[in-house]
Amino acid sequence: QVQLVESGGGLVQPGGSLRLSCAASGFTFSNYVMGWYRQAPGKERELVAGISSAGDTTSYADSVKGRFTISRDNAKNTVYLQMNSLNSEDTAVYYCKAARSVVGNRYTYWGQGIQVTVSS
Repeated sequence: QVQLVESGGGLVQPGGSLRLSCAASGFTFSNYVMGWYRQAPGKERELVAGISSAGDTTSYADSVKGRFTISRDNAKNTVYLQMNSLNSEDTAVYYCKAARSVVGNRYTYWGQGIQVTVSS
Protein backbone atom coordinates (compact mmCIF):
# COMPACT_ATOMS: atom_id res chain seq x y z
CA GLN A 1 0.00 0.00 0.00
CA VAL A 2 1.47 3.30 -1.13
CA GLN A 3 1.51 6.06 1.45
CA LEU A 4 2.88 9.58 1.55
CA VAL A 5 2.38 11.18 4.94
CA GLU A 6 3.17 14.85 5.46
CA SER A 7 3.99 16.34 8.85
CA GLY A 8 5.42 19.51 10.35
CA GLY A 9 2.80 22.01 9.29
CA GLY A 10 0.97 24.44 11.51
CA LEU A 11 0.69 28.09 12.44
CA VAL A 12 3.77 30.30 12.26
CA GLN A 13 4.33 34.04 12.50
CA PRO A 14 5.57 36.05 9.52
CA GLY A 15 9.32 35.73 9.24
CA GLY A 16 9.31 32.36 10.95
CA SER A 17 10.34 28.93 9.78
CA LEU A 18 8.83 25.48 9.42
CA ARG A 19 10.18 22.17 8.24
CA LEU A 20 7.81 19.84 6.44
CA SER A 21 8.48 16.13 6.17
CA CYS A 22 6.93 13.57 3.88
CA ALA A 23 7.42 9.92 4.81
CA ALA A 24 6.96 7.45 1.99
CA SER A 25 6.14 3.76 2.06
CA GLY A 26 4.87 1.06 -0.27
CA PHE A 27 7.13 1.86 -3.21
CA THR A 28 10.84 2.18 -4.02
CA PHE A 29 11.35 5.76 -2.88
CA SER A 30 14.83 6.16 -4.34
CA ASN A 31 13.47 5.61 -7.87
CA TYR A 32 11.07 8.54 -7.70
CA VAL A 33 11.37 12.25 -8.31
CA MET A 34 9.79 14.06 -5.39
CA GLY A 35 8.04 17.38 -5.28
CA TRP A 36 6.30 19.72 -2.89
CA TYR A 37 3.18 21.50 -4.14
CA ARG A 38 0.83 23.91 -2.47
CA GLN A 39 -2.70 25.12 -2.94
CA ALA A 40 -4.04 28.30 -1.42
CA PRO A 41 -7.80 28.95 -1.14
CA GLY A 42 -9.24 29.87 -4.52
CA LYS A 43 -5.98 29.18 -6.35
CA GLU A 44 -4.57 26.42 -8.51
CA ARG A 45 -2.20 23.89 -7.04
CA GLU A 46 1.35 24.97 -7.83
CA LEU A 47 4.76 23.35 -7.78
CA VAL A 48 6.93 24.76 -5.00
CA ALA A 49 10.06 22.62 -5.25
CA GLY A 50 11.30 19.42 -6.83
CA ILE A 51 14.22 17.07 -6.29
CA SER A 52 15.67 14.32 -8.41
CA SER A 53 15.64 10.69 -7.34
CA ALA A 54 19.29 10.83 -6.26
CA GLY A 55 18.88 14.21 -4.63
CA ASP A 56 21.52 15.89 -6.78
CA THR A 57 19.21 18.23 -8.68
CA THR A 58 16.66 20.62 -7.24
CA SER A 59 14.34 23.23 -8.65
CA TYR A 60 12.19 25.95 -7.09
CA ALA A 61 9.35 28.25 -7.92
CA ASP A 62 10.54 31.83 -8.23
CA SER A 63 8.37 32.84 -5.29
CA VAL A 64 10.30 30.62 -2.86
CA LYS A 65 13.86 30.72 -4.23
CA GLY A 66 16.34 31.61 -1.53
CA ARG A 67 13.80 30.91 1.23
CA PHE A 68 12.84 27.25 0.81
CA THR A 69 15.11 24.22 0.56
CA ILE A 70 14.05 20.76 -0.56
CA SER A 71 16.08 17.72 0.44
CA ARG A 72 15.65 13.99 0.73
CA ASP A 73 17.01 11.07 2.69
CA ASN A 74 16.65 7.91 0.63
CA ALA A 75 17.72 5.77 3.57
CA LYS A 76 14.73 7.11 5.52
CA ASN A 77 12.32 7.28 2.57
CA THR A 78 11.63 10.89 3.46
CA VAL A 79 11.61 14.21 1.64
CA TYR A 80 11.82 17.53 3.45
CA LEU A 81 10.94 21.13 2.79
CA GLN A 82 12.70 23.69 4.95
CA MET A 83 10.76 26.95 4.78
CA ASN A 84 12.33 30.16 6.06
CA SER A 85 11.25 33.80 6.02
CA LEU A 86 7.64 32.78 5.71
CA ASN A 87 5.02 35.33 4.76
CA SER A 88 1.25 35.35 4.43
CA GLU A 89 1.44 34.39 0.76
CA ASP A 90 2.95 31.05 1.80
CA THR A 91 -0.30 30.11 3.56
CA ALA A 92 -1.63 27.02 1.80
CA VAL A 93 -2.14 23.31 2.01
CA TYR A 94 1.16 21.67 1.13
CA TYR A 95 1.30 18.32 -0.64
CA CYS A 96 4.16 16.00 -1.46
CA LYS A 97 4.18 14.09 -4.70
CA ALA A 98 6.16 11.14 -5.99
CA ALA A 99 6.55 10.60 -9.72
CA ARG A 100 8.29 8.18 -12.01
CA SER A 101 8.12 7.44 -15.73
CA VAL A 102 9.02 3.95 -16.91
CA VAL A 103 8.78 2.97 -20.59
CA GLY A 104 5.86 5.28 -21.26
CA ASN A 105 4.05 4.53 -18.03
CA ARG A 106 3.82 7.30 -15.47
CA TYR A 107 3.37 6.55 -11.79
CA THR A 108 2.22 9.38 -9.53
CA TYR A 109 1.38 9.37 -5.83
CA TRP A 110 0.14 12.23 -3.65
CA GLY A 111 0.09 12.82 0.06
CA GLN A 112 -3.06 13.96 1.82
CA GLY A 113 -1.76 17.47 2.37
CA ILE A 114 -0.91 19.52 5.43
CA GLN A 115 -1.94 23.04 6.36
CA VAL A 116 0.62 25.81 6.73
CA THR A 117 -0.72 29.11 8.02
CA VAL A 118 1.44 32.21 8.27
CA SER A 119 -0.21 34.79 10.47
CA SER A 120 0.50 37.08 13.39
